[in-house]
Amino acid sequence: MARPPAIEAETAVRLVLDVRSVGLTDDQFFRLCRDNRDFRIEMTASGELIIMPPTNSETGRKNAAITARLFIWAKQDGSGECFDSSSEFSLPNGAKRSPDASWILKSRWDRLSDEEKNKFSPTCPDFVIELRSPSDPLPDIEAKMEEYIANGARLGWLLDPVENRAITYRPGQTAEYIDKPTIVSGDPVLPGFRFDFKEIL
Repeated sequence: MARPPAIEAETAVRLVLDVRSVGLTDDQFFRLCRDNRDFRIEMTASGELIIMPPTNSETGRKNAAITARLFIWAKQDGSGECFDSSSEFSLPNGAKRSPDASWILKSRWDRLSDEEKNKFSPTCPDFVIELRSPSDPLPDIEAKMEEYIANGARLGWLLDPVENRAITYRPGQTAEYIDKPTIVSGDPVLPGFRFDFKEIL
């Protein structure tokens, strides 16, 4: 199994490969990711592979805090399922994306077959979170957030501790930029879910 190179967070390298002429099937892409678990691999709707090294320890700590808060709320609320950053989804536009945290309404999740649940599920989460690390170009993550909304997400958060900013996305609305946020609210899509932004500063 290939080992990712030791790369500092601030100089982390994303490798983008054009595989459109190859025409990877969903099963081939799933096997590619399964056989290279040390990398995070996504695919754009146009057929480009994006290969990313693992996150640095500090970003991992912040992501764990986000996922933990969402998981606790989801267990208490009971209306949906929570997913961590290792979960990948096949969006309606053909892109394969792995948000840093996500949530799917239980009624939608239960409509998927066991086979679909055990691969890259063919659905877009109702709620997605992307956490910006120091090496992430902001326009790339903003484009990804817009893609989630265009493919069915009802709420998206781009949490940016680099700029001390949160950006929220909702269908049919312009993105809302919140500088120096305190508590970010998931209402009404996730009733009662609150995240304290100080946890990732």
